Amino acid sequence: MVFKRFFDVIMSAVLLVLLSPVILVLAVWIKVDSRGPVFFRQERITQYGRKFRIFKFRTMVNDADKKGSLVTVGGDSRITRVGAVIRKYRLDEIPQLINVLCGDMSFVGTRPEVMKYVKCYTPEMMASLLLPAGVTSLTSIKFKDEEKLLKDADDADKVYVEDVLPLKMKINLEYTEKFNIFFDLKVMFMTVIAVLK
Repeated sequence: MVFKRFFDVIMSAVLLVLLSPVILVLAVWIKVDSRGPVFFRQERITQYGRKFRIFKFRTMVNDADKKGSLVTVGGDSRITRVGAVIRKYRLDEIPQLINVLCGDMSFVGTRPEVMKYVKCYTPEMMASLLLPAGVTSLTSIKFKDEEKLLKDADDADKVYVEDVLPLKMKINLEYTEKFNIFFDLKVMFMTVIAVLK
């Protein structure tokens, strides 16, 4: 865990510097496209149930989480024009480097959920909170098209909790058993390939 944290700090700091021009361009683009802040901040749950506020580029109208479901579905009317492009290439995840640097997240871990869905965890699922939340994970790769899966759902929240969440948690729990730095590097490589595809 010490080496994992060391790796996270060094890599997040380096990437924040290298990507600063991209971050600036995206920030201006988001601001010009629609009203609201550049960043979307939302409370999520990380290791041992600790709460933190995640950083993401805002890809929806302001206060979108108060105007609909906490999960995003395909063709969601709350997504802005710029947001659609940013989400397509996963660029909205870049600001999470700040969370990694601050120690709220790791590069690889279980994707952090909102408290509403954590309350739906079974006792077995709670084991996924033994490790820090991650920017990417096996779950992120497997469910990279999650929005499409929920597109035709009459009740996206219900489908997410009853059908999608159990599948995600199964993968998360498998990760907690396999956890080691070399496996993390493999997941990061797999993530890059998935995004490029």
